[in-house]
Formats: sequence, structure tokens, C-alpha cells
Amino acid sequence: MKRSLMLTVAAMLWTVLPAQAQKQSFDLSVVTCKQFFEYSKENMGIMLMWLDGYYSDEDAPPVVDFDKMTENSIKLAEYCAKNPGHSVITAADKTLGGN
Repeated sequence: MKRSLMLTVAAMLWTVLPAQAQKQSFDLSVVTCKQFFEYSKENMGIMLMWLDGYYSDEDAPPVVDFDKMTENSIKLAEYCAKNPGHSVITAADKTLGGN
């Protein structure tokens, strides 16, 4: 049983390794609002999820609130539409409660 589990995990890791060669990173203090909305929906979703966690209270419960994330995404999008040259972090600071 353990051996088949280990083989399954190894096979999964093997299939993921080639994808890591295409690894991307995003510096949200440099990425402008305009550039942010040019990324794929998958990347935008990941970045929005990250922003939601980053701007959550330190002692917030480990709950994913999709309604709140949608509201925050709308606030961010509205700000970015008016300020396409601002960085995503500046937009998030203004709309998601950062200092």
C-alpha cells in the first residue's frame, strides 16, 4: 500500500516538473493595473487570492470568503480602471485597506 502511494506521488511530481520550467513571478509593486488585467484569468485569480490573504487580519480565521473576494476584486477593478498606470499594490492599498 505504501509503495503504491509513493509511486503515485512520484508520478504526480514527475508530471509537474516540466511545468516548473515555465515558472513565472509577478512583482505586484511593479506590475501596473493595466498590465495586471492583461494576464490570464488563472494568473489574475491566483494574484487576487494572494492579495486577499495579504490584506487579511493576522488573526483572521482560515476561511475563503468568495463573496468578499468578489467585492474586493470589483473595488480593485474600479480603481484600476481610473488609474491604469498605478501599481497593483498601490491600488490594493487604496481599496483593500492597506496603509
